[in-house]
Amino acid sequence: MIRINLLPVRAAKKKESVLQQLAIFGIGFGLVLAVVLIMFFVRLGQISGAKKDITAANAKISELKAKIGKLDEIKKLKDEVKKKLDVLAELRKNKAGPAKRLATLSDSAPDQLWLESYKESGDTIKIAGLAMNEELIAQFIRALESSTDYERVELVVSEQKDLGGTKLKRFELTSALERTKPPESAPATPVAKK
Repeated sequence: MIRINLLPVRAAKKKESVLQQLAIFGIGFGLVLAVVLIMFFVRLGQISGAKKDITAANAKISELKAKIGKLDEIKKLKDEVKKKLDVLAELRKNKAGPAKRLATLSDSAPDQLWLESYKESGDTIKIAGLAMNEELIAQFIRALESSTDYERVELVVSEQKDLGGTKLKRFELTSALERTKPPESAPATPVAKK
């Protein structure tokens, strides 16, 4: 009988099988490595794009902050101008106010009534004077109350005073300034539709 030694064929097949497995492993490893590298570079590109977006957003934020700063300055200037205009309007209003009140006071004072002092502090007015009798004081109070410059006129003190042998009535009054109401705005008239 003839004997054939199959061991070298088996060893060759085994060697070939190992080589095939190594080749498959190498190809698989190469494919996995290629996929990982592709994913790495894609992510790297995304990170770079995100960094560019962040830089652009920060630049836009800085630009907007500068504009907001300018707007805040403009608002401050506007408020300052408004305050100055309000002060000017108040000064214009008060410019004529005291002169008009003093003229009203002079016109309201009857004969034989003399004013000694007139003081304004805020919205309160204090008036002191002398009169021949109580009726003149009452007449003076009624005249002041009917004026448009004085409201809530009250008699604080009324006492008799001897001045050079003549008996006079000394009086003190307090009053509040009449505050004029701002003019009401007229309602807007509707526009006819065409």
